[in-house]
Amino acid sequence: MFHLRTCAAKLRPLTASQTVKTLSQNKPAAIRTFQQIRCYSAPVAAEPFLSGTSSNYVEEMYCAWLENPKSVHKSWDIFFRNTNAGAPPGTAYQSPLSLSRSSLATMAHAQSLVEAQPNVDKLVEDHLAVQSLIRAYQIRGHHVAQLDPLGILDADLDSSVPADIISSTDKLDLAVFKERLRMLTVGGFYGLDESDLDKVFHLPTTTFIGGQESALPLREIIRRLEMAYCQHIGVEFMFINDLEQCQWIRQKFETPGIMQFTNEEKRTLLARLVRSTRFEEFLQRKWSSEKRFGLEGCEVLIPALKTIIDKSSENGIDYVIMGMPHRGRLNVLANVIRKELEQIFCQFDSKLEAADEGSGDMKYHLGMYHRRINRVTDRNITLSLVANPSHLEAADPVVMGKTKAEQFYCGDTEGKKVMSILLHGDAAFAGQGIVYETFHLSDLPSYTTHGTVHVVVNNQIGFTTDPRMARSSPYPTDVARVVNAPIFHVNSDDPEAVMYVCKVAAEWRSTFHKDVVVDLVCYRRNGHNEMDEPMFTQPLMYKQIRKQKPVLQKYAELLVSQGVVNQPEYEEEISKYDKICEEAFTRSKDEKILHIKHWLDSPWPGFFTLDGQPRSMSCPSTGLEEDVLAHIGNVASSVPVENFTIHGGLSRILKTRKELVTNRTVDWALAEYMAFGSLLKEGIHVRLSGQDVERGTFSHRHHVLHDQNVDKRTCIPMNHLWPNQAPYTVCNSSLSEYGVLGFELGFAMASPNALVLWEAQFGDFNNMAQCIIDQFICPGQAKWVRQNGIVLLLPHGMEGMGPEHSSARPERFLQMCNDDPDVLPDLQEDNFDINQLYDCNWIVVNCSTPGNFFHVLRRQILLPFRKPLIVFTPKSLLRHPEARTSFDEMLPGTHFQRVIPEDGPAAQNPNNVKRLLFCTGKVYYDLTRERKARDMAEQVAITRIEQLSPFPFDLLLKEAQKYPNAELAWCQEEHKNQGYYDYVKPRLRTTIDRAKPVWYAGRDPAAAPATGNKKTHLTELQRFLDTAFDLDAFKKFS
Repeated sequence: MFHLRTCAAKLRPLTASQTVKTLSQNKPAAIRTFQQIRCYSAPVAAEPFLSGTSSNYVEEMYCAWLENPKSVHKSWDIFFRNTNAGAPPGTAYQSPLSLSRSSLATMAHAQSLVEAQPNVDKLVEDHLAVQSLIRAYQIRGHHVAQLDPLGILDADLDSSVPADIISSTDKLDLAVFKERLRMLTVGGFYGLDESDLDKVFHLPTTTFIGGQESALPLREIIRRLEMAYCQHIGVEFMFINDLEQCQWIRQKFETPGIMQFTNEEKRTLLARLVRSTRFEEFLQRKWSSEKRFGLEGCEVLIPALKTIIDKSSENGIDYVIMGMPHRGRLNVLANVIRKELEQIFCQFDSKLEAADEGSGDMKYHLGMYHRRINRVTDRNITLSLVANPSHLEAADPVVMGKTKAEQFYCGDTEGKKVMSILLHGDAAFAGQGIVYETFHLSDLPSYTTHGTVHVVVNNQIGFTTDPRMARSSPYPTDVARVVNAPIFHVNSDDPEAVMYVCKVAAEWRSTFHKDVVVDLVCYRRNGHNEMDEPMFTQPLMYKQIRKQKPVLQKYAELLVSQGVVNQPEYEEEISKYDKICEEAFTRSKDEKILHIKHWLDSPWPGFFTLDGQPRSMSCPSTGLEEDVLAHIGNVASSVPVENFTIHGGLSRILKTRKELVTNRTVDWALAEYMAFGSLLKEGIHVRLSGQDVERGTFSHRHHVLHDQNVDKRTCIPMNHLWPNQAPYTVCNSSLSEYGVLGFELGFAMASPNALVLWEAQFGDFNNMAQCIIDQFICPGQAKWVRQNGIVLLLPHGMEGMGPEHSSARPERFLQMCNDDPDVLPDLQEDNFDINQLYDCNWIVVNCSTPGNFFHVLRRQILLPFRKPLIVFTPKSLLRHPEARTSFDEMLPGTHFQRVIPEDGPAAQNPNNVKRLLFCTGKVYYDLTRERKARDMAEQVAITRIEQLSPFPFDLLLKEAQKYPNAELAWCQEEHKNQGYYDYVKPRLRTTIDRAKPVWYAGRDPAAAPATGNKKTHLTELQRFLDTAFDLDAFKKFS
């Protein structure tokens, strides 16, 4: 019966003369629901047979008639046709006819009544056409939105109008409309005609353009769709596969009159535009010949960011972490973060002396951390702008990692307290692969930050490259579609549209905890920087830009015309901010010293002294009590969850671990387990991330156990060690190095009291993350006075696995170490080894024993400062029977050994030693095996350098002096132009004051890191072993 009662209301044609409001006058003014609304065309009392149980019968008849009108009696056919055609109450039913002449006349009249009604099929087709039209605007309306403030370029790089949108950018100009309508009608796309413009159509539940009205004339439908989707905002969202989210966006942009601002909001917007614009003008007046990468052409960015922050603060956010490129950075620091203006202005002084250690960085790369009151919400908010290099999008995953860490430490599991905002340039957003890698992490359980607001400053140009030559996609933001992030394009010369879009973006993030993109389509008033001439390559664009009225002037004129402000008030706002800048400029002249620490983006309260120094310059023992070692070992060799079935092969591995613990011995996996477990006991969070780290590339770790009978049921024994331990996070990453290493670096920035490790699947693959290594990890402290204790685990070793699975490229890491190979430091200095670590830019080790690996991991946290740690980890040593360490070497009082000296027969009679071999890592086991085979234990001593950088000058000097008659040689399995030789040789020579040569035993120089042929590999190995133990090998060079 429901269908019967509503079919007329659903299908009958309405004319424009009928008052649409009467159809919905009883509806509340709330947001539309998505339920059908019962509109009774005819009261039941008007059709007396529609009562009682007969209604069920009638409904059955109606369903039969819908399938086949001829299957019911002619009278029912007439009744249903009349009802669908909109017959008035009481007239739809025609009584059964007799065969008299009068009855025949009545039948003829009834037939003519039916034939006079509009064709039902045509009516349905027209409604479907209108629904298709509405959907077309929702999908493709952004293609005809007026987004370019210059009016010379289509934001989607396509000047054509989508074929299924009736109107054009001329906005319902009648002649254009008729032309478009005729094109679509002739092609049969919609089947509508000009006469349909004033016909009223019911609106589907997938649109909100009706507001409180459920039906509108076609002309008004098109006008409202134009207003929603084709003005200064272009909305891309119909690719999202979630109905609720699509409906949410439709409601935000389609509801009539929804984009309204109070006069107070408009005045606030104007004041923010004044600050944004006048800041750049002040810098231009004072330092016209300085590069500053100003914001001219997109001054609306400042109020946009402040709107996002205001709305987010209102929704409960109290910490916002930001990342951005250099354009507009100083303005953001001044007017969003609220860095003291004098601290910014003094950066332009060429006579300013640097007070902090390190090299520093350009002013438009520096970061900042500040906690303040948000004036709009009257709530505390912390803002952090992460320092960045010129590699534009490289900071994206770093920001995400820091955000994740801050959420983790404050227990914000849903991202309701901490969020991130990322700013991008249009060319970089489209061109840099790291953008995709970062998006790819956005919804992974161990990496999600529960939504990031991305703001693209769309200059519509790269450095000098036209966007038509810079991307293949219509928009620079299309990469965001892969994660179903809505994209809001907006004309930046319409400040109110920008503010509205930013509010919606902040609400989206708060509601759905997913990424969202705001594309500020703007222009760049100057060249790439203030000294660049853009007319060389974009003459037409910059001719238009020269004519373009600044957005502040446009908006001020608009508000004056609306009576929101008057001219004197506007001028007073300008003079007030100009005075602030002038006073700060005067104060900046008193600044004589540059303190980079004032630009720190991630302070660690309480870790250092008040002046930023370590609280001590010593490191306690890294050993542990035996009962702690045994306890961790027992948990590592068991399954701490009941009724949990593990793989049979894993049972054997755990059994082997148990035997090792019983024998007071550890292998590589167990040593790592004990280092992690002991730190967890001490309240130190441990996070291990990378490809396949849960099991380990070489199936040695097994930190996550999988139930063989229950899907997705897992157990992490490390989290079952102690009642009040810190949590352990181990997570397989996506197949990304650049993005994931950047993420973990950001995570490690947040707190010094966490051991954050990234493991490469093979060390060779770290070069995919070279940008993070080169721009952040290696020079981070020197550029930004920002310490970081991240650990890189890089599997390395020549084992016949080919050129891509052999070398972590140690030569590259060693080349970037900041120590001087030609200067012998003061070896008598107190705490020489700790001072070396404090002065270095990173620590590089290649451990040859599990115990030393255990110690170096624990030392990383027990040091009174933080440095990146690069560990070349083994592959074959993971199961090598000689690569074992006794508990005795891990007990209290033991430490990491920077050098492991010879402890065999050669050490007992050092004067008889003919050759002292220095080496590092796995090759030691090849050398000892060969020495034993040749019976040369008394003639050849082997010393292992476990810590390559900082170089252990003091310990190696003792070793060299211990064997006065021995010639010195460096032995490595890598090729001569790779590995450690070029780093070690000059430092060894400096250590012995160049008294002796340092010979080389290893593979010859080569272009590739390793051979792919197994036989060649073994031949090369034997050749350099022969050289290492041939005591006459170097005589011809003497």
